[in-house]
Amino acid sequence: MLITSKKYLFGLLLALSLTACAGKSVNIQRYNLPESTAATSLPSANAEQVLVIGAIHLAEFLDSESIVLQLDDITLHQAREHLWAENLSQQLRRGLRSRLSSRLPNILVVADGRGLKQDAWNLQLEIEQFQGHFAGKALTSGQWQLHDSKGKLVFIAPFKMETTLNSDGYPALVRALGNNLDKLAEQLAGEIQQR
Repeated sequence: MLITSKKYLFGLLLALSLTACAGKSVNIQRYNLPESTAATSLPSANAEQVLVIGAIHLAEFLDSESIVLQLDDITLHQAREHLWAENLSQQLRRGLRSRLSSRLPNILVVADGRGLKQDAWNLQLEIEQFQGHFAGKALTSGQWQLHDSKGKLVFIAPFKMETTLNSDGYPALVRALGNNLDKLAEQLAGEIQQR
């Protein structure tokens, strides 16, 4: 009799917990990276050079719709309710195109090189970190490569940016990641101008 009442009690508790979980409403938030903080300028019609924003390869754990948080030195967490509004690599390509266009007025920066009638440089990136950090920072790191129109490697360099969050929460994290993208564009523009 005692065993039967324990089974009944366990079953009742299980049913109540499942009902409580089912009653919870999930509040999913979706985020876009912010626009550039630099002043925008239109590319010159007489651009001396064309730069194609080529492939952006994300680390596998970043290649999802979830925003990633680093909880300690080895633990990564993909958020369930805080998601990117669209594919992260597409947002990064568009964001870099906009940011580099404003910083490289004599270079026509495009996201797609198809149909170009002139030679173009090709910029490729590997993103290893694009996440929040438990110390209240946004981290961005990886490597970028610049290829000439014949596919020859012109320049390769690592990058690492971090921005301290102004407040708690995912909106502050996404804005800080956007700030890291500004810093990356500034670094890239400086190196590309020297070429």
